[in-house]
Order: sequence, then C-alpha cells, then structure tokens
Amino acid sequence: MTDVRTESATHPAPGVLSRIFRTEQDGTPGDGHEQVVLCHDRTSGLKAIIAIHSTALGPALGGTRFHQYDSEEEALEDALRLSRGMSYKNALAGLDLGGGKAVIIGNPTAKAEGGDKSEALLRAYGRFVQSLDGRYITACDVGTYVQDMDVVARECDYVTGRSPEHGGAGDSSVLTSYGVFQGMRASAQARWGQPTLRGKRVGVAGVGKVGHYLVGHLVADGATVVITDVSEAAVNRVRAAHPDVEVVADTKALLGAGLDVYAPCALGGALDDDTVAQLTAAGTSIICGAANNQLAHPGVEKDLADRGILYAPDYLVNSGGVIQVADEIDGFNFERAKNKATKIFDTTLEIFTRAAADGVPPAVAADRLAERRMREISALRTILLPGARKG
Repeated sequence: MTDVRTESATHPAPGVLSRIFRTEQDGTPGDGHEQVVLCHDRTSGLKAIIAIHSTALGPALGGTRFHQYDSEEEALEDALRLSRGMSYKNALAGLDLGGGKAVIIGNPTAKAEGGDKSEALLRAYGRFVQSLDGRYITACDVGTYVQDMDVVARECDYVTGRSPEHGGAGDSSVLTSYGVFQGMRASAQARWGQPTLRGKRVGVAGVGKVGHYLVGHLVADGATVVITDVSEAAVNRVRAAHPDVEVVADTKALLGAGLDVYAPCALGGALDDDTVAQLTAAGTSIICGAANNQLAHPGVEKDLADRGILYAPDYLVNSGGVIQVADEIDGFNFERAKNKATKIFDTTLEIFTRAAADGVPPAVAADRLAERRMREISALRTILLPGARKG
C-alpha cells in the first residue's frame, strides 16, 4: 500500500487520509468512512482493501472486486468510491444494511491459468472479513463469482452471493438486470406516459452477466435492442439467444445509433461531457443502466437535466443484486427477493416526482432521500433499550 503519510516521486499519495476521513478543504468534517482495513497475506499473495463507509442502518454489505489495478492508490480510490455508493444503494433499497466494499488487487484469473486467484488467497481474504466480526458482509462483484464466495465462506460466516447448493441465491445478476428493467419501465412511464419499452430503440453498452439478462427483458417487452461489448464472446452469446439484436462496433457507434434509451452496463465513468453531448445530438431521451458510478464528475447530472435527458440514478436502479444477496441473510427466498426488487419501479417514480417538485436533478433527489433515511434511522440509537450497552 502506498505510504499515506508522505508525498514524493515514489509515493504520490496526496490527500489519502483526507479522502478516507472526507475532510473538506476548509477543514470541516465531511461524509467520510468509518473504517478502512488493509489486508496483506504474504503466503498467498493477498493484497486487499476493505472499506466500510457507514453502518448507520446496519452491517455494511457490499461485494468484493478482484481487479488488476494500475496502482494501490487507484485500488483505494475504487474501494472508497464503491463503498460510499453501497451506503446510498442499500438505503434507497429499504434495506437495514450499511455500505461497504472490498477490492482484491491482482489478476482475477485462476493461478493455474497464470492469474493470482487461488484457494489459499480467497480463504486468507475470508479470514480478514471474519476478523471484522460482522461489521462487513461480502458478496460477488467484478472478478469474483459464486464459486469464489463458497471458498471465502470456508473461513468466514459473513458471506452472501453463495451457490444454491450452499443455501445461497446464486447469480445476483438475475435480479440486478430485473431491477434495471423496472427502473427503465418507470423512466418510460415518466417520459412517455407508458411503463413499457415497446417500439423504443434501446442501446446496451456491455452485455456481460447483467447486460445479457437485461437484453432478454427488453426483447420480451418489444424493444429494438442495439448492443456493443469489448468481448466478442459476450456479443456472440447474446446473438445466439436473440438473433434480431443489432450489434455495433463500439460505444461511440452506439451513442450515435439514434437511441431512445441508453443503458451503460459496463464499468463506471460512462457519462462524461463528451458522452452527454453525443447523446443529446442523437436525440436520446433516457439513461438507465446497470453500471456503478456512471457520472464521471460532479455536474454531469445537472448537464443531463438541462439538456432534457432523464437520468435514472445508477445506485437506485441497479440495487436488485444487493436485494437478492441481502435476502440470503435470513434464508433465501427468490420470490420474496424479486418482490422487493419490483419496488424499484415505484422508488424510481418517486425520485422523479421529488426531483421535479424540488427543481433538482434526479441524482440529487435520490441522494437526499438516501441521506434522510440514514440520518433518521441511525438517530433511533439514541433510544436506550433495556440491557443494552451504554454508548
């Protein structure tokens, strides 16, 4: 890990501690993190960061990302950003869970195939999660899968996203895509007066686990679907299931494909100034996708609103996956979890209504609602219960 105490040519770490503690430039406290844990096991090669942003609503729940970062600093930034997003996502989803996220630094390919992932590494990671005694509950994310969580669980009690044979929910992308589809239906209701994508042209950027399922929902609803992905295998998989889907070479071509709805479903930062300008020129009306942290920088949400593009906040509509894995905590029931994910439709409409009433972009309205819930529910802890520990 980069030395957080100094800055030099070999240790470029400006403001790392201030980003963890979220100290504002004027020195006032900001919305910082409760706890950041650096995990290092020399034997297995594990290098991981667990970031707990908030336990205001309950234990922090969030997935484990396994990624070959360019630097440890970049890994830390990702953990901080993603864990904060989980606090807001879990709050809006109505879950009694806080926000956390973990990143494992390395090549997520199996060690036998030239990567860094191994049984020993995953079990070492599980022991670090166990050491937090339930403050953080992990799950799958980019680079980790159901079978990986089964290995982590051999050393840890605080694991969700496990396989059905081990009592888990299995692939969380099933309800992630379903929730995004509900958010898209709500967006269509708000923009065109009908909760359907029938007859609309929808572009999906990234057709991996979530994007693949989302295409299926859209085709079944009668949409014309255009896709792109850097993975030829992912594209071919969609083509095999849905031969009428149109394929374009890259995201630039997709943005100019005359879309009614754009669904970014790959990595974060998909919505920057250039992208917004291209979508405006192409006449796109709605942005609603599964990717996390879609807004490349503050101000993009206002630019979208000013240009008349309806943006469904990412952490609202992609919360179906966390709803699915959270349901494992009390013993998984798919229909119960799906019913909860269906409510993303109603919450999305509520956000649009609040945004219009307050004269703010939907992303701001969503933040306010999530922050209010975290503030009000955490305040209940001031009511002392009989037998409870003081403080």
